[in-house]
Amino acid sequence: MTDPVAQAIGLLGYATDSTGIGGLLKSRVTDFRVEEMATTVHLDNRGRFTVAKITLTNWETNRFCNQLAAKLRIPRNRVFFAGTKDKRAVTSQLFVIDAPMNKVAEVELPDVEIEVLGRTHQKIGFGNHRGNRFTIVVRGCCHPDGTPMSDAEALNEAQTIQSKMEESLGGSRFPNWIGPQRFGSGRPVTPHVGRHVANGDWEKAVMTYLSMEGPHEEEEAKAVRSQIREHGLSEALLESLPRWMGFERRMIEHLLANPDDHVGAFRKLPTNLQLMTVHALQSIVFNKSLQRRLENHMPIAQPVVGDIVGRLDEKGQLDVNSCVVVQERTLSRIGRNCDLNRLTITGPLPGSEITTSEGEPGKLEQETIDSENLADVSWHVEAIPRLSTKGTRRGLVAAFNDFSVETVPRVETELLGKRWEKGPSGDDRWHPDGACLRFRFTLGSGSYATVLLREFMKGPLANM
Repeated sequence: MTDPVAQAIGLLGYATDSTGIGGLLKSRVTDFRVEEMATTVHLDNRGRFTVAKITLTNWETNRFCNQLAAKLRIPRNRVFFAGTKDKRAVTSQLFVIDAPMNKVAEVELPDVEIEVLGRTHQKIGFGNHRGNRFTIVVRGCCHPDGTPMSDAEALNEAQTIQSKMEESLGGSRFPNWIGPQRFGSGRPVTPHVGRHVANGDWEKAVMTYLSMEGPHEEEEAKAVRSQIREHGLSEALLESLPRWMGFERRMIEHLLANPDDHVGAFRKLPTNLQLMTVHALQSIVFNKSLQRRLENHMPIAQPVVGDIVGRLDEKGQLDVNSCVVVQERTLSRIGRNCDLNRLTITGPLPGSEITTSEGEPGKLEQETIDSENLADVSWHVEAIPRLSTKGTRRGLVAAFNDFSVETVPRVETELLGKRWEKGPSGDDRWHPDGACLRFRFTLGSGSYATVLLREFMKGPLANM
């Protein structure tokens, strides 16, 4: 089975050789639940900001922030949160909002629950949380040949994969790939845009964002992007834009008023999405370096000479400043600490100051950077300096905790989404008569639930 999206973002290979359970995620919105495990926010009645726990059903985080800001009549950059969540899901997380408590409490939006907790002097930002708690249902489990799995078969396969993963990686760990959400699940456009940003080609960055078609996008969006590629930008194009393509609308409006200001058009994207384009390009290097390592049968949980390892803090997060190169004389000691989950082997998220590993690991990392034509990129973005990056390292494996898996009953087809109603296509791996499993687990900040479930499902990314 070929998976062009997985190939493009380097999400290839698995921790085990098991065949997996197949299946389909997000058949209905309530099948995917995320509860953020927030770090402590100190409340103070004299604080400037409002703290609220907000539960969203089927909302893209950036779109919600835009709508919230509009309701409160404040700039979008006065809404703060710790992490972007999946859209087709029920998500619960803390928001810190620069607006009065009573105004926040009065906001009414469909499928949004707002619980005001108080006031604070603290802002929060990306990564300012301990992790996330997931409850996820995989429906339609099936064998590689497409035949449905029974409840017992699916549960046994999931438990076998868990055991094999523990055997090969030690503890409750899995390969810490950067998931498809970083690249755009329906349209993996962000690394392509990021490449043009890093090269300072703003026209290509903007036009790629506007016109690149995604394999799993809505037909309305595909038609708009086709029109842009064939006929360029026009006032008539704005009339055909679906309401939900708000980012594209603002960029197009800016370019129609300022035809040569592509930097200004790019700035119409939310700040975190601007950053994500550069981060996605870095992430390609990390994923493909991890892929190369697996292809070369090099361990990802046990160090070899030349690896760069770093200390894990009490939240399981990598302390980048603690990173050291593994030498022959330190290999045994560092290996023991990796087994104890005190240290972790790292891979590259390149930038202006980041260095590759040494020895054989470094050779594989440099091969990835060279193959992506990034060896001469400075990673200094002159037009928007805050997008410049020094680079960093990321752990090759991550921990999952509080894990459980159980069978759940099937539900009536009419309660499921259009994807289920349409049935599996030739590239899918799920069956409407297959077993349904519910997974529960927690992950640290920066790790992806879809990446962990991919180890159990072993199906195409389109099913996730």
